[in-house]
Amino acid sequence: MKSICLIAARGGSKRVPKKNIKILAGKPLIAYTIESALDSNIFSSVIVSTEDNEIARVAKRFGAEVPFMRPKNLATNTATTDDVLIHSVKKLRSIGHKFEIMVNRDCTVPFITNMDIKRSIKLLKEKNCDIVCGVYKQHHNPYFNMMEQNSKGFLRFSKKKGVQITNRHNMPIVFQLNGLAVFYVEKLLKYGKLYMPKALPYEISPETGFMIDTEFEFQVAEMIAKKYIKI
Repeated sequence: MKSICLIAARGGSKRVPKKNIKILAGKPLIAYTIESALDSNIFSSVIVSTEDNEIARVAKRFGAEVPFMRPKNLATNTATTDDVLIHSVKKLRSIGHKFEIMVNRDCTVPFITNMDIKRSIKLLKEKNCDIVCGVYKQHHNPYFNMMEQNSKGFLRFSKKKGVQITNRHNMPIVFQLNGLAVFYVEKLLKYGKLYMPKALPYEISPETGFMIDTEFEFQVAEMIAKKYIKI
């Protein structure tokens, strides 16, 4: 039984208006994720969950299925990823889709390779875990160079250890999530949340795992596209 790929893309975006369909290197951002998912031959279906009619039209034009429109209450700033995924799983099953594994891809991470997807699914199947998360090692670290303000407005390191950390080599490794989650749908329904107890990392390079959330990051993504995608 093949997996299903879900791409959740709502219309509202405050930092970058219409981010999910903003043109990147000649085509809408969401098109990269849809096309790579279709080309992979991994999935029985590539599904886009959205409440936005324009996103739905673009998604269909590039070959994705949009078998339902997401309720407006699941497309707000306060709607959780957990609720969106559970809604999608139940909706898809109600209309006849049969699948055990779902691959959730964020279209703001357009350069993840199909080899990484396949290896993530393989890791999920081989290990006794609930979910595999795409990550890359983060050089910004809450033990060393990330700070918060305390109640008086003074800076303090975000996390503390029993011993003083004086250089990067002594820091605990921390990971940046980067828009890929591979999980068993029954486990999602059981726990009611995406980040379940037995979560394993699958490391992706910072270039292919690059996440776009600002106008500046769109400019960086243009350079990545020109290097890795021959345009």
